[in-house]
Amino acid sequence: MPQKISLTRYLVEQQRQDGHIPSQLRLLLEVVARACKSISQAVNKGALGGVLGTAGSENVQGEVQKKLDIIANEVLIEANEWGGHLAAMASEEMDNIYVVPNRYPQGEYLLLFDPLDGSSNIDVNVSIGTIFSVLKKPEGCAAVEEKDFLQAGSKQVAAGYCVYGPQTTLVLTVGDGVAMFTLDREQGSFVLTDENVQIPADTQEFAINMSNMRHWDEPVKRYIDECLQGKDGPRGKDFNMRWIASMVADVHRILTRGGVFMYPWDKREPEKAGKLRLMYEANPMSWLVEQAGGAATNGRQRILDLQPSKLHERVSVVLGSRNEVERVTDYHSGL
Repeated sequence: MPQKISLTRYLVEQQRQDGHIPSQLRLLLEVVARACKSISQAVNKGALGGVLGTAGSENVQGEVQKKLDIIANEVLIEANEWGGHLAAMASEEMDNIYVVPNRYPQGEYLLLFDPLDGSSNIDVNVSIGTIFSVLKKPEGCAAVEEKDFLQAGSKQVAAGYCVYGPQTTLVLTVGDGVAMFTLDREQGSFVLTDENVQIPADTQEFAINMSNMRHWDEPVKRYIDECLQGKDGPRGKDFNMRWIASMVADVHRILTRGGVFMYPWDKREPEKAGKLRLMYEANPMSWLVEQAGGAATNGRQRILDLQPSKLHERVSVVLGSRNEVERVTDYHSGL
């Protein structure tokens, strides 16, 4: 049987390979992975663990929080605050940044996360996940402030997600391609099951919430209408639609077999650039997709080039198979 490569071994080899990642970043990613294992256990218990249902509170976006949202957020904070590799954290579920307490040593990294993506699926036993992004603390920064997190996605030093489905799978990039690790529950460790993941440039699958069609901008309507016309339309091929309402699950499918995921701007809240969060969702997912040979834009420009102006900024997202993303982007440019 081929030798199993653990996440720890993979990261150590990345560290040794021309110093591709520093030791502190390796330790940080191992801690995040351990936190994801704890969240996976809570998700798997479901009703048996009393973790289903709402918590009776709202997050900074005005969304009702689920019990598991809060549990996952606390697990990530408690796991990462004491290790000495982080200076501060930011979460989709918290109004403000969380600076590592003075009783612990401060490191040089900033961690951002969506503790539990796809909350609407928690109670119906559909795949959900954790998304995370790592940035370097700006040099000469004594006390970390919110502005220190406002870095373009191209500045990320690591990004990934953990999807809690039939298997628990951790997907990671440190800027050297995309690797997938599956949780071996008997051994209690993540094991490398795929590396150098590549997204096909062409696809016949798209993921979008069709119930919002009447609110879309014309370029998005044009693209989806052409897909729906199938072989008889200008695309000359049939398309299938997929929509899980969990970005983690939809992106995982795209990384596994191709496709295009779209969550565009629409007319319901015209003052907002989109629905998804730039810092917690779009940036890490866009980097993963690009590292796998795909593309990610907001319909007009590369997401990783966007300069954030606030911590909970929203953005339109089109990502996945390169040729389809470029087509949607061209439509927004009037081509």
